[in-house]
Amino acid sequence: MSAESSPKIVIVDESPIRAAILEEGLREAGFTGVVHISEMQSLLARIYALDPDIILIDLENPSRDVLEQMFQVSRAVRRPIAMFVDQSDAASIQASVDAGVSAYIVDGLKKERIKPILDLCVSRFNAFAKLQDELDRTKSALEERKVIDRAKGILMKLKGLTEDEAYVLMRSTAMREKKKIGEIAQSILTAAELLK
Repeated sequence: MSAESSPKIVIVDESPIRAAILEEGLREAGFTGVVHISEMQSLLARIYALDPDIILIDLENPSRDVLEQMFQVSRAVRRPIAMFVDQSDAASIQASVDAGVSAYIVDGLKKERIKPILDLCVSRFNAFAKLQDELDRTKSALEERKVIDRAKGILMKLKGLTEDEAYVLMRSTAMREKKKIGEIAQSILTAAELLK
C-alpha cells in the first residue's frame, strides 16, 4: 500500500496507551496516514479540518453523553466509522446503528483484528451509502413526478388541454430550452403561485 493510496485515518481516543496500540496495529497493516485526537472538545470541527477517510473511535466505558456525542459525529461526517467499546448494551448498539456507525465492536481492541475490522467497516459503509443514494434518487424521482403531475393539472385547467397534450407541451418546452421536464414543471408551479 503506497503512501498516496493509504487512507487517512483518525483515531479518537482519550487514552494514549490504547491509541498507541491502535496506531501500531494500523501501521503494521500498512496504513501510514494516522492521526490521533485525544481531546473531545470541539471534536466535530477537528474531524472536519482533518477530513479523514475512516474514523476509529475507541471508548473504554462510554457514558451516555459521550456515546451521544460520538453518534452526532457519525451522523454529521458521512464517513466509515468503527467504534470500539469495552462493554455495551443492546440500546447502545441499536443507537450506534441508527447513527450510521459502520462497525461497532465490543471488547475488540486487538492489534491483529484491526485490518479485517477496517475492511468490514469500509465495505459496510459503502453498501449503506449506495442504498442511501438509491433511496435519495427514488425520493427525488417521486418528488419530480408529483411536480410534473401538478404542472400538468395547471396547464389542463388554464389552456383546456388533455393530460397528454399538457405533458407533450412541457416536454417540447424542456427540449427547446435544454432543460429537464421537472425544471419546466417547477417553473409552471412557481408562476401559478405568483399569479394567484
